[in-house]
Amino acid sequence: MGIEEALGADLREKLRDELVAANDKFVQEIPKVELHVHIEGVLTAELRWKLSQRNGTTLRMAKHGPEIKSLEAMERAMDLLRPDSSRVDNDEERFQFFETYYEGFECVKTKEDFYDLAMYYLERAAAQNVRYAEIFFDPQGHTALGTPWHTMMEGFREAKIIAERDLNIKSAWIMCFLRDSTPESAMEHYKAALPYHDLIVGIGLDSNETDRPPILFDKVFSLARSDGLKITTHCDMDSKNCHEHIRQAASVVAGYGLDRIDHGLNAAEERSLIDLILKRDLGMTICPWSYLRHTTHAELGPKIRTLYDAGIKICINSDDPAYMEDCWILQNLLLVKHLCDLNDRDIAVLARNAVNICWAQADVKADVLKEIDAVYDKLYTS
Repeated sequence: MGIEEALGADLREKLRDELVAANDKFVQEIPKVELHVHIEGVLTAELRWKLSQRNGTTLRMAKHGPEIKSLEAMERAMDLLRPDSSRVDNDEERFQFFETYYEGFECVKTKEDFYDLAMYYLERAAAQNVRYAEIFFDPQGHTALGTPWHTMMEGFREAKIIAERDLNIKSAWIMCFLRDSTPESAMEHYKAALPYHDLIVGIGLDSNETDRPPILFDKVFSLARSDGLKITTHCDMDSKNCHEHIRQAASVVAGYGLDRIDHGLNAAEERSLIDLILKRDLGMTICPWSYLRHTTHAELGPKIRTLYDAGIKICINSDDPAYMEDCWILQNLLLVKHLCDLNDRDIAVLARNAVNICWAQADVKADVLKEIDAVYDKLYTS
């Protein structure tokens, strides 16, 4: 089935509302770990407007687009970005997405802005019983606008401390490099981030994957591993050469492959990739609402189920909620339960997978696993 059969934006919203209205207590209550969320991907229209008004910056949807002069206009512009099979194909939508996504960096300027952005995510994640999160950020997109490292990182640091104290959610940061930028820029930013390695638990690779295989960034990945950081990379669904990118991520980069794969759903199409991922015991961060924008129920559910049934440690995440019909980890778990005909036991497995493949300290992982077991036992042994 092709993109012409994918759900349009209105139907995706209808499905989201129906899944939430079903009031699945177990999915709501189970403690969660989130390993794939982009902090810049939580920049809603309202938050963009708020930060732009605070800083006096011009608000646009694209670098050379018209100025947006009201919150209502910003909301309409964000609404038009949502993929609709009658309007856009995958390549066009991805171009629009990246253009709008990186333009959003223009409104995040001060330590207070970075703090507010991080707290916006952490408050919503905590309300959905996320106990620990590893959050992506794209430093190159901010330094290109003249933002100093300390502005970014001290805003994140303050949010991390306050959220752990007040919201019962711990967090760490994954520094992603823009793969459509140069390996030299990635190395420069890696070295500039050394003073903040107490916050940064790993490095990743995101942005436009076309003709940018993970092996191009082998030197910075290898250095990060030697410095004790964890390493991962995006392998976006249906991207050009996606199978080869997954193979490199699983077995080649940094000597023997990375520590985790982000997305990588196309591995379900090749048994050799499934076997490779199993051999390496790699975790995979799956974001089903992101894929539903480009494919059908009939394609998506079986692919996720194939990876799950093979025994791969997949976990469910929110990716970019501001661009995904305001769907966070809760809505993504509800969607995968629906698409793959999962039961509560399966949801508990996915929750434990996330804990087992995260890069938190052992005591943090043990506490969350204990809490997951308690919620499950309360439901099925009481």
